[in-house]
Amino acid sequence: MNTKRISSLGTGFSLMMVLLVVVSIAQGQSGRTRPTPTPTPGDDESVKIITEEVKLNVVALDDNGKFFPGVGVNDLVITDNDILHQPSSVRRVPANVLIVMDTGGEMRVAKSLDQTKRTAKALIERLRDDDQIAVMQYSDKPEILTEWTSNKNIALSAVNSAKFGRRSMLLDALRFATAFLRKSSPDNKHLILITDGTDSAGRNLEVEAAFRSILSTDISVHVISYTKLELNDITPRAKGISKTPPPPAMPPEVAATLPNGVRDQAQSAKIGTVINVDRKYLRIMQQRKKDLENAEKSLQKIADDTGGEMLNPETAEEMIERTAIIAGMIDSSYVVTYTPKISVAESKNVRSISVTSKREGLVVLANRRLIAGNSSN
Repeated sequence: MNTKRISSLGTGFSLMMVLLVVVSIAQGQSGRTRPTPTPTPGDDESVKIITEEVKLNVVALDDNGKFFPGVGVNDLVITDNDILHQPSSVRRVPANVLIVMDTGGEMRVAKSLDQTKRTAKALIERLRDDDQIAVMQYSDKPEILTEWTSNKNIALSAVNSAKFGRRSMLLDALRFATAFLRKSSPDNKHLILITDGTDSAGRNLEVEAAFRSILSTDISVHVISYTKLELNDITPRAKGISKTPPPPAMPPEVAATLPNGVRDQAQSAKIGTVINVDRKYLRIMQQRKKDLENAEKSLQKIADDTGGEMLNPETAEEMIERTAIIAGMIDSSYVVTYTPKISVAESKNVRSISVTSKREGLVVLANRRLIAGNSSN
């Protein structure tokens, strides 16, 4: 036998055995159950996608100023800070109207409880029968006189129950009214202020902040203002000259409860031009004039910024008649929603929103300013 050949065969056999062992080990390793990695916290949590929705009250009229029925998403274009948007929905729903009556104030002349009641009642009579109405008064403090109702008789009775107060705490009323509307029905909300816009405590900066907070909601603010009526009386007084008596120390609502003789004396008016050189009195009248002028600007601004309407009548009769304008706007409103292309929550600045019509004969009134907050409440 050739020993070299046997040796080579043995060597080859050994190499084959080594290869088989290596392959066997590799196969055994590949068949093992691999340990499951420890999951990272949050791996199994669902991903939440937050979709923002901005809600607007949009007034839709025809060329004659009457309500325009049947408006749809293809009839409108929304501009949000110069970026075009398509509406997500357009709905016609009854309005939720909170009427807020200013029933107090130390320096008032034209503003009276009786006139305020007459104005509120005229407004209620002109709203649609299916609108929801709530009534609130404020003087020393805010108070809801009736919760939401579509029964106009209940709303009218609530207005009649309003009482006179010494002070006019506008700031408290704004905060209370905004909170009341926020927790109420989420659609087509309107706040109507019947007021001269002044705060007895002089908290003007806080009032401005309260107005600004409304810009984070979808509430439309309408104003029936006493400022022009009050300014017409106070302006000559600030110069020391007047043809009408000064504001009575005793309000007519209080004087009316007195016995006949005392009441007549308290309500009697002085006739003729009055010249007053009392410096303290003049300073008070000048400050009152300034407060009314500032209030007028603030009231106009909040109405403009929320897509509402401000009425600033020159006579008591005009105040009553023009309630039809606000009632008509409210009852010509649609609720329009859209998804902003730039997040409202991430915006630091006030956003300007406008809505225009693409449909012939459709006139749209909708301009609003919006700040970060809950824009759909």
